[in-house]
Amino acid sequence: MGSASGRYLITLNGEVYNYASLRAELESQGAAPAWRGHSDTEVLLAAIEAWGLRRALERSVGMFALALWDRAQRRLSLARDRAGEKPLYYGRVGRAFLFGSELKALRAYPEFYAEIDRGCLALFLRHNYVPEPLSIYRGIQRVPAGTILEVDESGRHGEPVTYWSLANSAGPAATRAFTASEHEVVETLERVLGEAVGLQMVADVPLGAFLSGGIVALMQQRSARRVRTFTIGFSEPDYDESRYARDVARHLGTDHTELIVTPAEAMQVIPRLATIYDEPFADSSQIPTHLVAQLARQHVTVSLSGDAGDELFGGYNRYAWAKRVSNSVRFLGPFRGVAARSIRRLSPETWTRMAGLGSRLLPRRWRETRAGDKLHRIADLLDSSPGGIYRALISHWPTPADLVIDGREPSSQLTEMMAHSSSRRFEEDMMFWDFMTYLPGDILVKVDRAAMAVSLETRVPMLDHRVIEFAWSLPLSLRVHNGSGKWLLKELLSRYVPATLTDRPKMGFGIPIDSWLRGPLRDWAESLLDESRLRSEGFLHPAPIREKWLEHVSGRRNWAYLLWDVIMFQSWLEEQARRPANGDDDRESTERSPISRESVSSRRYGNA
Repeated sequence: MGSASGRYLITLNGEVYNYASLRAELESQGAAPAWRGHSDTEVLLAAIEAWGLRRALERSVGMFALALWDRAQRRLSLARDRAGEKPLYYGRVGRAFLFGSELKALRAYPEFYAEIDRGCLALFLRHNYVPEPLSIYRGIQRVPAGTILEVDESGRHGEPVTYWSLANSAGPAATRAFTASEHEVVETLERVLGEAVGLQMVADVPLGAFLSGGIVALMQQRSARRVRTFTIGFSEPDYDESRYARDVARHLGTDHTELIVTPAEAMQVIPRLATIYDEPFADSSQIPTHLVAQLARQHVTVSLSGDAGDELFGGYNRYAWAKRVSNSVRFLGPFRGVAARSIRRLSPETWTRMAGLGSRLLPRRWRETRAGDKLHRIADLLDSSPGGIYRALISHWPTPADLVIDGREPSSQLTEMMAHSSSRRFEEDMMFWDFMTYLPGDILVKVDRAAMAVSLETRVPMLDHRVIEFAWSLPLSLRVHNGSGKWLLKELLSRYVPATLTDRPKMGFGIPIDSWLRGPLRDWAESLLDESRLRSEGFLHPAPIREKWLEHVSGRRNWAYLLWDVIMFQSWLEEQARRPANGDDDRESTERSPISRESVSSRRYGNA
């Protein structure tokens, strides 16, 4: 869309939720053009003309990625929303500067050429996603959340400039005195989050929600009709939470739709994952996430989500668990190495057998098939600093560079943040690191790509920057209260839903990948992990992969979460070879594909 003066051209993906108030403000200042319509894009353009791009973004509430061309200054500006809900890739390819919301858009450029970045592949194997601002391709990056990247007409650009960051917003809160009562804090959260929900409910298309008790309760309070809610369950009881969601929906009075999925139906999604995610991505909850998005899209066009509550309000179990381990490490002092070596003297299989015999050396909940793996992981943590404990907890392959041929794991945003001391407590550091890395790299990618694949728009009220800033203004004790995470959100939810319906251990959005890899997915996985195939492709060392694969299928160990990373990379690699770059659909020709099976050992991949 062009601005009223003709100076600016914009392409915008996403939504500016507060466009109506911005429009009213522009009108009150006499800065409004003769409006041509009622879109948020037109209002954003008028705000840019009146206030400049940075100021307009600082005043905007939304989720978006945009490109703005300034005809007067011959300058391109790329910008992204504060939390990174919407993706935006960019890079130089030959003489061209490319940008787009998906890597497949860049690959469609006729002269696209980019090699797989082996360092980023190592990072992927550690995290199960490629961390921002990197991409799987060397020279192709993502615009960081909350920044503006300016590019001149020759394609030259500097570093992205930050217009909002959690570091700047969260920093002062640590030193600010806090005097509000618990009741006042809950009242404020209800108001701030309620305003965010109300803004995001504005839509001229059918709207619903993935069932999240607090968000849906606030939606129902603001709706004259029953809110459409959606959830899926699994026919395998150990992975099914649908009955709990059904009870909450009944209590709130929503128009609820659920789908009970069989393993066969869930596995039908797997061949599409490489296309949906467009980059190696291995959070296995991508499968149920896509299924619930697909279910919702049959009834609505926009769906609100309860994501980000864990990162903002301390909901992940690892926060409390890592604190206990950190305290134990300090308590053991110089003896922690002795304790770690003592655990390692017995193999994981031996510990597991002992647990299976009912040994009193382990808690009852660990007397299961993975008890030995968990104990050995504790041994690794005993040798770690607090930051090392966190990194070990969120790592999949602990030394992924050893798995990648010619691989060296580069520094990342996480390692750079961990290198700097902070005045925050350890649990707050973990929440901060999760918000900056895991949330945009995994959670938001998972939801956005799964929904976009079925043309469903998702909105996340928790990521209204005013909710974020409020959460980070609170002392830790109001987020993690007596060892209970998300205490404040639970207090708010209790105003709408009885604790008897919500007070239970969180199961997560898991699926039984471990048993599927030993059963119905075994042949497919075996073909992707074939030793000769891995060797000919030239990216991964076959030996450690084959060792874990054989241990897994034999039932001796559970390596599903490590193997899934490799399988998803292999599946993505296969998809790139099958769908050449530049949009050429001739699958017999791989000459111009960036990843053809015939060229994986050639000069373009740096194997010479």
